[in-house]
Amino acid sequence: MAAISLRLPDEIETLLATEAEREGRSRSEIVREAIADYVVRRERERFMGEVVDAANAIGKDGTASAEARTLANTDDGQPLDDESTNDWWR
Repeated sequence: MAAISLRLPDEIETLLATEAEREGRSRSEIVREAIADYVVRRERERFMGEVVDAANAIGKDGTASAEARTLANTDDGQPLDDESTNDWWR
């Protein structure tokens, strides 16, 4: 495991130490978890941004937009998963 060194403002270090004591965990464990959560959240935000960009690009392209609507429907124009007869949400 790699080791890093960082400086925290006194107020944050106090909050971190208090939280670690409350949870019975080490400060390092809490910091590792916080960093992992941050990295995953940022990764998800970037991915969602890419999805939005792609959706916007499809929406601006009439041909791609029509193709996407065609792919989303069956031959009879009904959604692929007919939710009116499917209890998948329960």
